[in-house]
Parts: sequence; C-alpha cells; structure tokens
Amino acid sequence: MRLSELQNKNIVNINDGKMIGNIIDIDINSDGYSSGIIVEKTKFFISRFSSSGEFIVKWNQIEKIGEDVILVNMRL
Repeated sequence: MRLSELQNKNIVNINDGKMIGNIIDIDINSDGYSSGIIVEKTKFFISRFSSSGEFIVKWNQIEKIGEDVILVNMRL
C-alpha cells in the first residue's frame, strides 16, 4: 500500500468511535525505519486536547486498515 492510498483514509479511535484526523506524513526514525504515521488532528482534538495540530500514531496502535478508515487504539 502506498502513502497516497493511506492519506485518503480517515483515522478513527476504536475507544470512542470518533474521527481523530487524517494522515499527512510518515515518521522516520534516525535508523531510517518508519516508526508511525503523522496525523493532522481534527478541530475537535486541537481545541480539546492541545494546541498542536499533529501527532504520531505508532504502528502498534493501528488495529485495522480498512477500505475507508484506519482504526487505531488511542487512550486519551
């Protein structure tokens, strides 16, 4: 799967069913490996949890990649 295909999917938290954002990039660590995806927060998450507009979802937090959505397990 390509990054461009992932960017078209919504990111949904399985703990509350809410959309948390969209993929804008991939995080690469100093060893050259991808450690997760960078997600741009929805307006709900920006105003409620922090002022930063993006955060990283680690690969182990991704539960399922579907046709339209990516389900993640985020405890906020």
